[in-house]
Amino acid sequence: MSEEEKMLSGELYNSNDEQLINAKKLCNKYNNLDIEDEQKAKEIIQKLFSKTGNQFTIMPNFYCDYGFNIEIGENFYSNHNLVILDANKVSFGDNVKIGPNCGFYTSGHPMDKENRKKVEFAKPIKIGNDVWIGGNVCVMPGVTIGDDTVIGAGSVVTKDIPANVVAVGNPCKIIKKL
Repeated sequence: MSEEEKMLSGELYNSNDEQLINAKKLCNKYNNLDIEDEQKAKEIIQKLFSKTGNQFTIMPNFYCDYGFNIEIGENFYSNHNLVILDANKVSFGDNVKIGPNCGFYTSGHPMDKENRKKVEFAKPIKIGNDVWIGGNVCVMPGVTIGDDTVIGAGSVVTKDIPANVVAVGNPCKIIKKL
């Protein structure tokens, strides 16, 4: 089984495998574009991601691990400094808005120090439709956020958040139903 196959199945894998490292050059090109070169920016993101809507904006700087595990829906917007560690699938629905300095991290590490030196694991992240994520939010491996939900700024989302709620904090908890 290849390291990519292990990664996508959620098993422990070697993240330094040659076949897995290729998106860094495209992210660098993207982040160094003239801000007015919207067509080239769109082309780079469409080359990186496995799926995009027709309308999307990702403000630089943007970083990802692989790109091919990322899907964004229609009317996706991300403010500056989005980081997606996409060792597993990260999918965003339609009409998702993301504040600055947010991270979506599919990767995790074994608790055992000897294994932690060699391998990691990855679990998918799914963000529903019409979701607003405030600035400085971290979404951890395996999390699903339901439709029509707001995640407050500074939150660390460690568990699934259902649809139609406002959730905030570290760890992120529901404070209000919408």
